[in-house]
Amino acid sequence: MIITKTPFRVSFCGGGSDMADFYREHGGCVLSATINRYMYLMIHPYFDEKKTALKYSENETVADINDINHSIFHCVLNEKKVSGIEITSTADVPSGTGLGSSSAFTVGLLHTLYCYRGKYVSKERLASEACQVEIEKLGAPIGKQDQYASAYGGLNFICFHKDDTVSVEPVITSGETIRNLQENLVMFYTGLTHDANQILSEQKKNLLKTDKVRNLLKMCGLAREMKKSLEQNELGNFGEILNEGWRRKRELSGSITNSRIDQLYDCAMEHGALGGKLLGAGGGGFLLFYCPRSRQAQLRESLRLKPFPFKFEHDGSSVVYIGDKYWEDE
Repeated sequence: MIITKTPFRVSFCGGGSDMADFYREHGGCVLSATINRYMYLMIHPYFDEKKTALKYSENETVADINDINHSIFHCVLNEKKVSGIEITSTADVPSGTGLGSSSAFTVGLLHTLYCYRGKYVSKERLASEACQVEIEKLGAPIGKQDQYASAYGGLNFICFHKDDTVSVEPVITSGETIRNLQENLVMFYTGLTHDANQILSEQKKNLLKTDKVRNLLKMCGLAREMKKSLEQNELGNFGEILNEGWRRKRELSGSITNSRIDQLYDCAMEHGALGGKLLGAGGGGFLLFYCPRSRQAQLRESLRLKPFPFKFEHDGSSVVYIGDKYWEDE
């Protein structure tokens, strides 16, 4: 038996510039961090070696892996030609909440299968293969930031180059700055879920519009500004940059926000928050705010939403348990 855990992420600035229609023309960048909330995958040989069992939000047991319904399982297991196993997935956070759960699942599945076969692969390979699965093979209208964030882990400045390559640069800052940043960040669950693919499909169509391109270029500039501030151990403008980034992002698509989210955001800004954003594609999920500790009680009382405590993590996708050796030597 092998168990892996792959972290979810929070994206601070630059989201949307990781989509090919934009970065192939202009280049893109995001600043993001992984948190201690995970996608867990467990694999072991199935009792009936002629069948494959999958347990996620649904249960599937098939004699032929071509009959698998789950699109990512179907794609990856057929490509890797793995069968006769049982895989169980569980997560700390449900899908559709803006923390990159789908890509964390894809990265984690690839990592789990490579480990099961006794193979070590780099974080770069996990991330790039996950992008190939989701974007190229399954045609999801998404970018590349989530796969790279989950695979690498940590606080990173991720650049998406015109030639389709991706570079991941850890943000170098002091431990005190990291602690202060974490203490001043507060996350709340809105109770709303969303269809990220639907929102991103609309956003993708808008990338050819001059005003949307201008907004994304500005968001990339804000991501660079945020990186520079962290490297200088300066958090004084972090909330302001978050707020400006959110103002720009909400203009990329009409479905990114709604009246309920706007109401919650405005309330937070009136009760202590210096800036914030809705995480993920939009439409629901988690609201993240930068708020001084001295005003966080007031913020929580005003929003009346469920707080979601978290800490930064730096490991990326990792193996947490290895049992007996089951893989065949190739």
